[in-house]
Parts: sequence; C-alpha cells; structure tokens
Amino acid sequence: MLFNTIEFALFLPIVLILYFSIPHRWRWCILLAASYYFYMCWKVEYIFLILFSTLIDYFMAIQIEKNPNKKWKFLLLLVSLVTNFGLLFYFKYYNFVSTSLNELFAYIKMDTEIPMMKLLLPVGISFYTFQTLSYTIDVFFGKQKAEKHLGYFALYVTYFPQLVAGPIERFSTLTPQLKEKHTFTYENLKKGFQMILYGLFIKMVIADNLSGFVDQIYNNPTQYGSKDLITGIFLYSFQIYSDFFGYSTIAIGSSILFGVHLMDNFKTPYLAKNIAEFWQRWHISLSTWFRDYVYFPMGGNKVAKGRWFLNIMVVFVASGIWHGANWTFLIWGFLYGLIYILEKLFNDLFHIHNKWKPFTIGHLLLALKTFVLVTLIWIFFRSQSFHDAMVMFQSIFSNNSSPKASLIIPAFVWIFLGLFILSDFLFYNKRFDIQVNKMPFWGRWVVYAVLIFSIIVFSGVDNFPFIYFQF
Repeated sequence: MLFNTIEFALFLPIVLILYFSIPHRWRWCILLAASYYFYMCWKVEYIFLILFSTLIDYFMAIQIEKNPNKKWKFLLLLVSLVTNFGLLFYFKYYNFVSTSLNELFAYIKMDTEIPMMKLLLPVGISFYTFQTLSYTIDVFFGKQKAEKHLGYFALYVTYFPQLVAGPIERFSTLTPQLKEKHTFTYENLKKGFQMILYGLFIKMVIADNLSGFVDQIYNNPTQYGSKDLITGIFLYSFQIYSDFFGYSTIAIGSSILFGVHLMDNFKTPYLAKNIAEFWQRWHISLSTWFRDYVYFPMGGNKVAKGRWFLNIMVVFVASGIWHGANWTFLIWGFLYGLIYILEKLFNDLFHIHNKWKPFTIGHLLLALKTFVLVTLIWIFFRSQSFHDAMVMFQSIFSNNSSPKASLIIPAFVWIFLGLFILSDFLFYNKRFDIQVNKMPFWGRWVVYAVLIFSIIVFSGVDNFPFIYFQF
C-alpha cells in the first residue's frame, strides 16, 4: 500500500478510529494487524519473511539476556546476524553476486556457471532487517533489556508508518511510545495532518513531476545536449530528495496521529557545508545506524589515521551496498568516502573549520560546492550500470551541438521547484509543522489551501512509486 493512494486515505482513518475506540491494553493488536495488512497489500507471501525474522530475533534476544556465558551469547547473536543477513543476501544480492562471478569465470575461461534465481525483492527488507538487528545487538551489549511481550516486539518490527522505508527506529525510542497510553488530541491530529499534507505535496507535486523528465534524460543521454543533461541531473537531485523526504514526512505525520513520534530523517541536506554534514542531514536514521553499529565498533576516529581512513571507507562502501545490488552503488559509496576523507585532510591542512553562520556568503558557497558534488555522485546512484554512468558523464562534456532531442519543462514545474528550494531556506533546521503553527490562523489555512489545490491540480500524471521502496 502506498501513502499517496486512495486506499491509504481510507486505511489510515479507519485504523485511527479503531485504535482510539478500544481499551489501551488491546491497542497494540489493532496496530499490529494494520501493519501486517499494510505490508500484505504489496505481496502476501512475503509477510512470512517478517514473521520468521521477528521470531528469530525475539527468542535470540531473550536467550542472550538469560545466558551468562559470553561464548554462548555470541553464538546466539551470530544466529540472529546470519539469519537476517542471510535472508537479505538471498533476496537482494544473490543474483548480483552470481552474475559477477559468472562474468569472472567467463573472463578467465573457467567452465563454471552459478544458476540465477527468479526473485522479487521484498519491499522494505533492508529497513526492517537493520531495525531488528539493532535491537539484538543492543541486547547483546547490555544496552537494551530483552522484550518479553512478543506482540509489542512484532509491532516494533512492523509498525506500518515506517515499515517499508524508515526511519530506522531504535527499540529504546519506539517501543516505549507504542506501550504508552495515548489519548486522542486535537494537537496531534493537527500536526499529523499538517505533515501528511506537506509530504504529499512534496511527493506528488515536486517528485512526481520531475520523474518523467529525469527518466527522459537517463534513458537516452546521447540524444540530448549538454545543457539538457546538466538540467536532468540537477532535477534528479531534487527528485530523489523530495521523493524520500516526502515519504519520511508522511510517515512522521501518520505516526503523530497515534501519539507516536518518529525521528526526523532529513534536515535540509542540500544546505550542508561539506559531505560530513550532508550525511548528518540526509537519511539520518541510516547514517546513525552505520555510525553506532559499524563505525564506532571499528574504533571510530579514536585510532591511527590510516585505520580511520579504512573505517570511513568501510562505512560508506557498506552504505552504498545497502542501497542496492549493483556496482554503481558500491562506487557511489566509495566516492562519498573518498571525498569525506579528502575534505577532512584539506580542512586540517589549512585549519579550515567551516564555522560559517547560516546564509552568509561563506556558508552559501560551501553549500553550493557540496550540492554540486552530491549531484554528480547521484549519477552513479541513478544509472543502471557503470557503463551507463560513463555514457552520461561523457555526454555531458561532448554533446554540445546538434542534439536530437530537447527537454521541455513546463513553467509550473520550475515554479514549484523554486518554492520547494525556497522552503529549504525558510525551514533550515526546522520542521514544517513547527513553523506553520507559528503562523496566525488565517495564514495556516492559506497554506493548507495552496497545498491542497496544488496536489489536486498539479500532481504528476503518473503515480510513481517511492524511490526508496526498491531498497
């Protein structure tokens, strides 16, 4: 089930009414049933993967907490890790690894071929896998008590607002809220629908209208001139940002209706002064997951410089692979790690600390530099193969005359994109619902009217799926 559909518009209020109509002790049942139904609307059979993963981590965590023997604790943790990563590898990476090995075997004239599988990637598997693993790892290190209530643990794994594309929540922050007795309040209703409305606008008016033009460019880069190609990669930066930011905003808003607050997943990332800050503002739940469960355990920055370089590269390459089974994602992560290190070395060498106040000339120039770098790196993320990415780069610098096609973008698309970019400046380090609630009553309703009118009149013709559903 997609957030931007009539089905979800009916589903959400029904669940909300049922949730607040029954005693508190049974409300988890409503949310759990709704979450399973929400996921099964995509593909019924794959709900068994979530159930299997849930049961494994539930029982392993209890046994880890009970067992005093460190070796047995580690073996139990290993069962959880192997099970979860095994499922993730099989469905997401098996065919990629098989194809890569078969190409290697063919290159070295080795008469061996690994069979391929006809697999459909379970939506959200990367998200809920990381979420459950964070719980088991925290129990292993004594940072979290094992949950004895199977229902609440299952709800933590499958809570529908953030099930398929995050934010990736920690057990210690989400589950206590799910257990808390909530009352229906006008304030939560107002804030929830403010966020949902804004998220739908970002997704349906900004992202979906940009999608078609981005597809034109990336499907046939050799047909367009350099100017149109640069326009296309510029538009993709905002397509993927508005698409994922829109999803996260709707997820946060949907959850607020139930009195449950999810973490902010984006904080105006394109206004970051460097790559390090960009990743503190983009997909924050994933960045902090890799920081806490990969970077810190490897020693973080409290190691020799050479080891620190390795730690950074491991984190960014792993993040790239997390996003998809393709060499382009690995290269995408590698480039971020490389630039991260080079910026750090450059700043240390010249004693540059980037402590510019917001919207000063220094801040804006650094933000522009970061945006250009991020936009260029997105080419690998969007391209279907390394060859396609190279064709795009080559076409940008060589297609200067007599293009066979041209990109024609309606004026209203530029207007809305300009307003979206302006909103990033207005909401710098702030959230939409907080800012709009500072406005007078009439001002808020003008904003609501504009958003609703825009969604009805200017939504993209095609209903594009959320980009991050494929991860």
